Amino acid sequence: MAELATIARPYAEALYKAAGAEGGGMKAQVAALAALAADEGLQQFADNPKVTSTQVFDVVAGVALQKGVALDGKLGNLLRTVLDNGRLAALPEIASQFTALVNAQSGVSDAVIESAFPIEGAPLADVVATLEKRFARKLNARVELKPELIGGIRVIVGDEVLDTSVRARLEQMQLALTA
Repeated sequence: MAELATIARPYAEALYKAAGAEGGGMKAQVAALAALAADEGLQQFADNPKVTSTQVFDVVAGVALQKGVALDGKLGNLLRTVLDNGRLAALPEIASQFTALVNAQSGVSDAVIESAFPIEGAPLADVVATLEKRFARKLNARVELKPELIGGIRVIVGDEVLDTSVRARLEQMQLALTA
């Protein structure tokens, strides 16, 4: 996976520089394009040696337009470059790195809150407010259900992990008892 990240980095940085102040508004477009690029059928179509990069571009742009996503000129240029270099598979990683660059510039981080039970509304707002104080930055939180946690939450912000789940506590107790 590190190889894919290495391939994606120059593309993400170039898009970030080209987007400038518009970067925040382009995150949704980039994410939608990455979701399209992750489609296995599209990958097979793009890998076909009889298909040109222009044909792949037309298909991707057409599907994006059908889904209500009009490609920005800068994003269209990125897509053309990625396709010309045969790097369609790197597009999801490019989107991820682009989002990280935009978030870093705006002082916001993405957070994944793993919970055994759904968290919505006011309780989620309270958890996010507490986590923003703990991590000292604004967070874009996303909740994922993980029943194996039994209870509590596990929060991932970048490379930091805060695990207050029942499962983690049970594992700590098991280590203490067997040591």
